[in-house]
Amino acid sequence: MKKYIFKFIISLSVLIVAVSCGNSEGNSKETGGNGAKSDSTANNGGTQVSLAQFEGSDMELGKMQENTFPVTVDATGMIDVPPENKAIISSFADGYVKETPLLIGDQVKKGQFLVSLENPDYVQMQQDYLDAMEQMKYLKSEYDRQKALIEENITSEKNYLKAESEYKRNLSKYQSMRKKLQMLNLNPKAVENGTISSVIRIYAPIAGSITEMNINKGMYVSAADELMRIIDTDHLHLELNVFEKDVMKLKKGQEIRFSIPEASTDTIEGEVHLVGTSISEEKRTVKVHGHFKDEDKKTRFATGMFVEAEIITDQKNAKALPTQSIVSLDDTDYVLVLQKKTDSSYVFKRREVMTGNAFNGFTIIKNTSDFKNNDQFLTKGAFPLIKEE
Repeated sequence: MKKYIFKFIISLSVLIVAVSCGNSEGNSKETGGNGAKSDSTANNGGTQVSLAQFEGSDMELGKMQENTFPVTVDATGMIDVPPENKAIISSFADGYVKETPLLIGDQVKKGQFLVSLENPDYVQMQQDYLDAMEQMKYLKSEYDRQKALIEENITSEKNYLKAESEYKRNLSKYQSMRKKLQMLNLNPKAVENGTISSVIRIYAPIAGSITEMNINKGMYVSAADELMRIIDTDHLHLELNVFEKDVMKLKKGQEIRFSIPEASTDTIEGEVHLVGTSISEEKRTVKVHGHFKDEDKKTRFATGMFVEAEIITDQKNAKALPTQSIVSLDDTDYVLVLQKKTDSSYVFKRREVMTGNAFNGFTIIKNTSDFKNNDQFLTKGAFPLIKEE
């Protein structure tokens, strides 16, 4: 009898040990193998975060709050300068390029030498000027003589009118040729003193930098050719295009926020200076001229840069959440809403949200009716948790 009792006790002990080991293994799987709770686990469709993880990751809770958001009009355009700050350099006469010491990017001052051209025709123009000047001296003398004679009734009116006509016609020729020499930067006084040159020099009409250079030494150019371009970047501005439907919302002084998508993600501030008064028939847009608020930032830009801009026309109040609390997955936006809080953990539920405009770190939530006023959201640290679900 004692023998059977002993065998029963042994069998019962083995069974208890086996059950105990099984429970231990199951607990090990739930706690990550070391008996401690996992920092983030699924709990009834939610995400559980331990107090240690919440505090160690600097997570924060917050409620949806009402913020002020700007009402904006979208626009695109470019960095530009006024027409008076652009110069296309060309010549008033044909010629061969003799000298051009500049390269693209060089800075020039107003009146600085740019290029010289050479042509035998310049010599002939100066000779024609001298001939007209000498002819004028004789005709002026004859005109004065005939005028004196007609006053004394000594000569006929016909002779007087002929002398007057020839003198005035030659005077006109002399003055026009003198002006041509001045336009070619040839000094008429020097020509009159016998200094004749086959070379003309072209000078910068404005200060700025060389942006285009279309000539080489020895190249033949005509008066219609564009030799080079100069742009003065001291007056950079925004030249924006706004669609016709938004024109009535615009006025001088409104704030502009813009960026250069191809070069930087920084947002730069400006303001509306002028609003166009005509609509482009092709694109149905109006031109808006804007100025930089921070003049020092203009040095970072070049003319022709494409910009994307928003013009703030009004403001509105709307309920919003911090932008960092919203995570986008597969074109859908989500947030984490607190379901339950215990002494050792937080349990969050992932919820879909419909978002609007973002401003100053906050994003408008359109479907606010889907949430309660006292709902708390994970406003910091939601990204890794939503990615894990």
